[in-house]
Amino acid sequence: MSQRPHERAAELHNLAAHAHAAAAVAHGKEDHLTAHELSKQALEHSMNVHKLTQELGQKTAQSQGAAPIQKP
Repeated sequence: MSQRPHERAAELHNLAAHAHAAAAVAHGKEDHLTAHELSKQALEHSMNVHKLTQELGQKTAQSQGAAPIQKP
């Protein structure tokens, strides 16, 4: 399997972490509106990486002949 999807997942993790850190700084400066927007951005990145890693897990399981992973 190509490393590209794994690199994209790592990139999304880093973007989410950066947005969380920036939100904390904005909150510390009492800029709650900016902090809220950055928190929403961090959540979006986190949800995207979660979806991507689920897809990667399913593709890996299928390529190894395992049963597909069921979503809750």
